[in-house]
Amino acid sequence: MALTPSNMLPLGTVAPNFQLIDTITSKPVSLQAVRGEKGTVVMFLCNHCPFVKHVNEEIVRIANDYRVTGFGFVAISSNDIEKYPQDGPQEMWKTARKHNYSFPYLFDESQEVAKAYDAACTPDFYLFDHDLKLIYRGQLDNSRPGNKIPVNGRDLREALDNVLNNSPQRKDQKPSIGCNIKWRE
Repeated sequence: MALTPSNMLPLGTVAPNFQLIDTITSKPVSLQAVRGEKGTVVMFLCNHCPFVKHVNEEIVRIANDYRVTGFGFVAISSNDIEKYPQDGPQEMWKTARKHNYSFPYLFDESQEVAKAYDAACTPDFYLFDHDLKLIYRGQLDNSRPGNKIPVNGRDLREALDNVLNNSPQRKDQKPSIGCNIKWRE
């Protein structure tokens, strides 16, 4: 497991478009289909990463708490499934069912979407405003496996609350840290 930080895509970047297969429904899902009235959260996850496993329950809570307020959520896995078959679509489906994902879990087989978002690690979080401009990217919170800090989603929740309250976003956004995306050679 290589400890990798987010690349921190520049704020203001317009969300790159995508259309990928949802491993839960087996149907194509686009950015426009998941776009929320208030904003959209794009998450890069995978099944086997201990950092993702550590925060999975909080990710689901956040999505459930904020979808009703007008935010869209989507998760994308871009790992090379030849070397990491545990991150393949069937295993993604099982993970989504096990954790009751209330959002699409898309498979980025070509890895082009991860490249377009400059994603580096799992988990990696991006919040776009109603115009699909990037306003937050980075960590869920300060919790990491083994550091004994409770998982509470503080950083992402604060960014979502700032949108709801028409407040400015923090300038000191911290990168997420997790497993590197498993790029194909």
